[in-house]
Amino acid sequence: MKIVKKILIALLVVFVIAQFFSPDKNTGDTKDLTAFLEETKPNEEVKAILKNTCFDCHSSNTVYPWYSKITPVNYWMAEHVEDGKKHLNFSKWSEYSVKRKDHKFEELIEEVEEKEMPLPSYTWSHTEADLSPEQIEAVVAWAKKVRMGYALQSIPQK
Repeated sequence: MKIVKKILIALLVVFVIAQFFSPDKNTGDTKDLTAFLEETKPNEEVKAILKNTCFDCHSSNTVYPWYSKITPVNYWMAEHVEDGKKHLNFSKWSEYSVKRKDHKFEELIEEVEEKEMPLPSYTWSHTEADLSPEQIEAVVAWAKKVRMGYALQSIPQK
């Protein structure tokens, strides 16, 4: 029994020390989203959906919940955000080519329609991000409209 007690105390000490270390936070300015929002022109409903379901992991402006201060949860969250931004970063929208923007919207439509996004691990703690069929329909309709605009931009001018 003494060995179990020593192991538990050692684990507690390691846990407490770990709390002094954390990854960098993904905190930017909401102005980083201006180019994306102005170009894609989501209506207020879609804008709210994007804010509640996408921007935390796919922009440089994450809103962190209270439990993000706990190590190792903060490292897990940081990895999710980095991975999300690697696949799609709304804060870097102006750096994408028209072809890449169109492709990102193609992927967005597919991921939302197949309920792959937002991730279940996100919707567990963010219940407002669990999209209803009507919300999915609104996002997909908006995304398809945006894609039509990119298709028109891709037509060679004479």
